[in-house]
Amino acid sequence: MLDPPRPEVAAAVARCHSAGIRIIVVTGDHGLTARGIAQSVRIGHAGLRVVTGSELEQMPEPDLDRLLATDVELIFARSSPEAKLRITDALRDSGQVVAMTGDGVNDAPALRRSDIGVAMGKSGTDVAREAATMVLTDDNFATIVSAVEAGRRVYDNVRKFIVYIFAHATPEVVPFLVYALSGGQVPLPLTVMQILAIDLGTETLPALALGREKAEPGLMDRRPRKRTQNVVDRGILVRSWGLLGGVSEVLVMTLFFATLLDGGWYLGADVGAGILHHTWQSATTMSFLGIVACQIGTAFASRTEHASLAKVGVASNPLLLWGIAFEVCFAALVVTVPVLRHIFGTVIPQWHQVLWLLPLPFIVWGCDEAWRWHR
Repeated sequence: MLDPPRPEVAAAVARCHSAGIRIIVVTGDHGLTARGIAQSVRIGHAGLRVVTGSELEQMPEPDLDRLLATDVELIFARSSPEAKLRITDALRDSGQVVAMTGDGVNDAPALRRSDIGVAMGKSGTDVAREAATMVLTDDNFATIVSAVEAGRRVYDNVRKFIVYIFAHATPEVVPFLVYALSGGQVPLPLTVMQILAIDLGTETLPALALGREKAEPGLMDRRPRKRTQNVVDRGILVRSWGLLGGVSEVLVMTLFFATLLDGGWYLGADVGAGILHHTWQSATTMSFLGIVACQIGTAFASRTEHASLAKVGVASNPLLLWGIAFEVCFAALVVTVPVLRHIFGTVIPQWHQVLWLLPLPFIVWGCDEAWRWHR
């Protein structure tokens, strides 16, 4: 007699191992049966130990803690459902994240006590389904692995969204610091209305599109993140405020001062009236357009945290491309439509100024790509 595992389980187990997920089997079957099934799907490829129910009952808690602390995958054979609760408690007490599967009434305490209880939707009892966090409608182990991948993708996309939003804080805040520290001798590089046009107009759709990004290559080849790791950590702040934001700020301020100097401005000159007022409006327009151009580079850079953009594919997220198209059109309307020019204080840039904007997305993205390659 044979009750074989499903064909897709072996591949799912391999994905668990590559993702740093350890599999522990708790079963009422005989140890030889459990070992044979486990080995057929490559559970215990790096070492496998079978512990019988009687051995577990006689095992003191410190010995169980030491056993579970090893990297060897385990089979608890001839075990009672109560053993699941004891094993779950021991794993959680050691700081590990536990997903427990079950289908019976007696599995409910362990399903509730684990970090995520997984109940069987077809063969599981109502009690098990109520106690669990996730219910498998197909009773398939491979679905759990797919859920892990989906969770990692969502977590990564939240971080990508945050990187993109945070990166624009630096080029928006530093111009006001330059104005304040110079005592007003350097005019404001951006107006309040232009900042609103950026925050509420140009960056909204690309930010939302990053939430629909596909899984990054190598997503299931990473170790699980630590329980204590925050979504916003030091790495995100360094990358967004320091690298992407810092490079954008340098480029934007370079455009601003180049436009001022090209129009005859000098330090401390009054830009409130006359020809210098138009020069100042042209400079703020270039600051606004410079941030928009850098946003495009930031959007492509934010799509990946580990892999290169070449592996992801430039056109693999059509929503982002549509968002960038909207961003460009919106910025063009702000600087060309007379009513909007009056509201946002912009002027139509000259053609050579438009050419200055073209390399900015590539510079921002290229610096981030080089940094990730070096890291």
